[in-house]
Formats: sequence, C-alpha cells, structure tokens
Amino acid sequence: QVQLVESGGGSVQAGGSLRLSCAASGYSVRDYCMGWFRQAPGKQREGVVALDDRVGDTYYADSVKGRFTISQDNANTVYLQMNSLKPDDTGMYYCAASRWRCYSDSWYQSHDYNYWGQGTQVTVSS
Repeated sequence: QVQLVESGGGSVQAGGSLRLSCAASGYSVRDYCMGWFRQAPGKQREGVVALDDRVGDTYYADSVKGRFTISQDNANTVYLQMNSLKPDDTGMYYCAASRWRCYSDSWYQSHDYNYWGQGTQVTVSS
C-alpha cells in the first residue's frame, strides 16, 4: 500500500526557513516522479517543484527558484528545503508521486500524480 506522510510545516516570519519531509512507504521514491504542491485559501493547487530521479530532472516553479530545494535520501524520504520564505508561500503543502515521467511542460499538473499525502500547513507572516 502506497502511503505518503508529510511533516515539518509550521509558522515562521518572512525571511525564515522550513524543511518539509515526505516519508514514503509501499514503493521507492526513486521509481516515481516526486512533487510538492501547495494550495492557499481560495486558490487552486499549484506545483512547487518536482524531482524525477529516474532521469535526473528537477523542475521548479518560477516563484520559488533560488529559494526552495527538493532532495531525497536513501530512507525513502523526500525533502523540501524552503529558504527566504515570503507571505505568498503560505498554504497547505502536499507531497505527491507520479508513476509517469515528469516533463517540463507537465510536471505541475496535479492530475498526473497518482498518490498524495495529507498535507502540512505552512504559514509565513510579514
């Protein structure tokens, strides 16, 4: 049974940092495209970053380039390091896994992902 469990969310002031974790079970994260999405109140879910270790590709939303970094370890956990946080980064952050390869023109489409975590809340105050 595939399961994704996020953790690490919290409340920080603008300019601060958080590190989100996504612990996967039931499969290897290296066999899937792993993505992080976020959803702010009243807004659509948006792709933040994706990593496809099968082909060594990483994709970032323009809004987080240079501030966020995705990584994964041998313990089947995916991380999202978030630095220089802004109030616009506030939202519920979700980890997701896709069996399909991620491409530059589709990685951010949530319907391509097969499995989702329950989310972890990130709140950035000004």
